[in-house]
Amino acid sequence: MNLKPTIIILIILCGVSLFCSAQTEISKVWVADNGDGTYKNPIIHADYSDPDVVRVGDDYYMIASSFNCVPGLPILHSKDLVNWQLITYALPKQVPEDVFNIPQHGNGVWAPCIRYHNNEFYIYYPDPDFGIYQIKAKQAEGPWSEPILVKAGKGLIDPSPLWDDDGKVYLTHAFAGSRARIKSVLLVQEMNSEGTAVIGDEVMVFDGHDAHPTVEGPKFYKANGYYYIFAPAGGVSTGWQLVLRSKNVYGPYETKTVMAQGKTAINGPHQGAWVNTKSGEHWFIHFQDKEAYGRVVHLNPMTWQNDWPVIGIDKDGDGIGEPVLTYQKPDVGATYPISTPPESDEFNRSQLGIQWQWQANKHISYGFPSGNLGFYRLNCIVRPEGEDGLWSIPNLLLQKFPSEEFTATTKITFNARTNNEETGFVVMGEDYQYISLKQINKQLQLRVAKCENARTGGKVIEQHSETFDSNEIYFRINVKKDALCTFSYSSNGKTFKTVGEAFTAKPGRWIGAKIGYFALREGITNDSGTVDIDWFRVEK
Repeated sequence: MNLKPTIIILIILCGVSLFCSAQTEISKVWVADNGDGTYKNPIIHADYSDPDVVRVGDDYYMIASSFNCVPGLPILHSKDLVNWQLITYALPKQVPEDVFNIPQHGNGVWAPCIRYHNNEFYIYYPDPDFGIYQIKAKQAEGPWSEPILVKAGKGLIDPSPLWDDDGKVYLTHAFAGSRARIKSVLLVQEMNSEGTAVIGDEVMVFDGHDAHPTVEGPKFYKANGYYYIFAPAGGVSTGWQLVLRSKNVYGPYETKTVMAQGKTAINGPHQGAWVNTKSGEHWFIHFQDKEAYGRVVHLNPMTWQNDWPVIGIDKDGDGIGEPVLTYQKPDVGATYPISTPPESDEFNRSQLGIQWQWQANKHISYGFPSGNLGFYRLNCIVRPEGEDGLWSIPNLLLQKFPSEEFTATTKITFNARTNNEETGFVVMGEDYQYISLKQINKQLQLRVAKCENARTGGKVIEQHSETFDSNEIYFRINVKKDALCTFSYSSNGKTFKTVGEAFTAKPGRWIGAKIGYFALREGITNDSGTVDIDWFRVEK
């Protein structure tokens, strides 16, 4: 068929417009850009823990810890340090694959570091049970190389490389006491020129036991004729930001606290990235631990006094800044559109929405996008033997809490084929609760169930059960302040009935609570039941 050129152009433009709108939907529950040249913290009210940032030209790239969640190592992009988009993950699967094919709560990718050197992106990330890995890519969107084990060992965490002016390459890192049985010290060690292996001896450059316990998360920089190591101390929820400096890479290092909670309500402000703008401004991105909401991301101004940084606002003149709640946006030479990481998903594309992660490495059988059919298909996977809950289930499809208060609603169709197949909508953490449909004696039952202390073997307790006559249902979870969750359902998408008890969400192992789906069965069959997720929508 021949179409006039103008019609073809209109079709193309229409398609581009639809694609762009799908990619740039703005959160309905949290936007940091105030629209008047100022921003509010957190700039991302979601669990992007242990953030690190690098600027390349006019672009900023952020990475974060992902622990056992797969795909891992999320990469976000911004033009102004306030508005961020999630663009990819650097780890499609976690290695060793045989280990991470089953959930490894609290293990996996701890605090990573991203750098740009010789026209390549480098990420160094620690796995506390295996060691320090390096991956690299020509562009942040990937493809990323396979992980190289730079330094093997248990308890090696929080690496950061430094390419020095004389061509030498160094690595600093800390220790996890849970594996290494030592902590609160920082090491520096030389690497080969490729940054793929350590050479020579480790040198302890700082011992924080006396004044700065639990010092960790070091980030290595060189400026003003000094080597700087930015490192948090004092613990995740109660600590402060420390900076070390020395004229020699191996020390001795002077120390100074440069940011603390002070009189603010922002607890434990530390662990992140120093980044500058082309205009010469300096900024610091870090996290704040908000328990069930995870470690949310803050942006603070940074200034210099006598070659020491001051992060936040120094209200009493002691050289220690306090974090800000609102501030003028960074001067990046232009104004950019508001953007936020994705939340809602209509499941109308040929790939799963980028916001979703599994609880372990994904197997092909867990689920598929349906492209133009307009849903995501989950298959009812056999429960591991002896597991009656969700803690050890790999095929949980989850995403982060996006705000302090929000409502998540989903429409699903459950195609059960045999008894004891079940699908549900869950708030997942060390305590969790879900609403589900389960086929029992060839009849669908609507259930609400809860598990407390899942990590230490807590059992699932049913709160509510009733017969439900349709395989099409709407589930809703409403989250209020202090992570108080209520569960409801509807047969028509308009009138919802609250069922079960109110539930206070709890964090997972080193991560915030997450929301999403499961599809399970008991016993092996050649053709399991399925659930088709029509849509997932986050609103106020």
